[in-house]
Amino acid sequence: MKFFIILATLTAAPTAAFTTGSARTSSLPNFQLNAEAVAADGIANGTDKKKVIILGGDGFCGWPTSLYLSDQGHDVVMVDNLSRRNIDTELGCDSLTPIQSPDVRVKAWKEVTGKDIKFVNIDVAKEYDLLVQLIKEEKPDSIVHFAEQRAAPYSMKTSKTKRYTVDNNVSGSNNLCCAVIDAEIDAHIVHLGTMGVYGYGTSGGEIPEGYIDVTLPGGREANILHPAYPGSVYHATKCLDALLFQFYQKNDQLRVTDLHQGIVWGTNTPQTIKDERLVNRFDYDGDYGTVLNRFLMQGAMGVPLTVYGTGGQTRGFIHITDTARCIEIAINNPPKTGERVEIFNQIAETRRVRDVAKLVADQTNVEVNLLPNPRQEAAENELDVSNAKFCSLGLDPITLDAALFDEVTEVVEKYKHRCDPTKILPASFWNKKRAEECASLDPSSVKIKV
Repeated sequence: MKFFIILATLTAAPTAAFTTGSARTSSLPNFQLNAEAVAADGIANGTDKKKVIILGGDGFCGWPTSLYLSDQGHDVVMVDNLSRRNIDTELGCDSLTPIQSPDVRVKAWKEVTGKDIKFVNIDVAKEYDLLVQLIKEEKPDSIVHFAEQRAAPYSMKTSKTKRYTVDNNVSGSNNLCCAVIDAEIDAHIVHLGTMGVYGYGTSGGEIPEGYIDVTLPGGREANILHPAYPGSVYHATKCLDALLFQFYQKNDQLRVTDLHQGIVWGTNTPQTIKDERLVNRFDYDGDYGTVLNRFLMQGAMGVPLTVYGTGGQTRGFIHITDTARCIEIAINNPPKTGERVEIFNQIAETRRVRDVAKLVADQTNVEVNLLPNPRQEAAENELDVSNAKFCSLGLDPITLDAALFDEVTEVVEKYKHRCDPTKILPASFWNKKRAEECASLDPSSVKIKV
């Protein structure tokens, strides 16, 4: 029996790199069966159940991952300082879904499944001694690191949020590495990064998984960490995380897997739908709402879709259920001591934003509004990304599908009375020029169809 600890703060067939355009027919119930089959196969092949600490386990990705790993038989310790809930209060915008407290959540999970999840309130970026003590006591096999401020818009909102994002994210990652060393526990760190470390300019070719072949002066060939090109303070912290992991692996032989994840969509998973008290959070506001979830919410409420700029930005997407599955795949395939940081591109497919908006608009019969772009980014870009590693390890990703959109739409219909329409338009701007271009946007102009 092995342990995992989860921390937090705040497609293709296996032979294909990624899917784009056409979507595979899929549904959450079918995926649940597939996941159970994969789990059964893992047990049959002797895959060890582990102890996992999940840092940031109360968050949008951390909570469903905690439940999934527990459901698969792993021993889960969930760590969070509830900073994301505090930011709800700061922004005056709650989750559309009524999420329960961590204590209620874990008790409900115990009632429904008979499985225990331990919750510990620790600020990973500030309470270093408590983190070291926890690792010593729990002796985890793996530590999953979600414990970072995760929204690019929020990281660009003010000087205060920029500084908080750097202080929280970089200090938390550095503390985690130091804590594993000081605890003298050979725990495998699994970090949730972002595709944004590569940047979103036109790459001119397929983006490999973390490392790229280059020819140095004099014709010397090398395989190096892919150059970083962050587009926000949030993305910059993920680039700094990547460098920290490279250093601690080289210097202290830490075992680290860094997952460069695309934009997450969806709300619930086969675990969170077991009881209403287990529901995952759903962010719809301009700071924390991910683009597809925002579109689906807006469409269900009869609000024109808020597309920034031309909508020509191409991004990678992944369903929340696949996030949890990818974490387990990474946990079950750790690098050996002395091996370099393992890097996976954690996406199912790439889509252009305006094409995603059209999918939702066609389904919900709402208009698409092209708004001034609050972000400093290329108006149009291509994105060709390899995700061969996860596919080769058994991931059959969920792709964008109208049937799956229905799940999100049903959630929105059920809780739309909790929506504050004044929070839908963008409220964070990358620089003064972007703020001036967006000055005509009026949050009070958004009206919900009853």
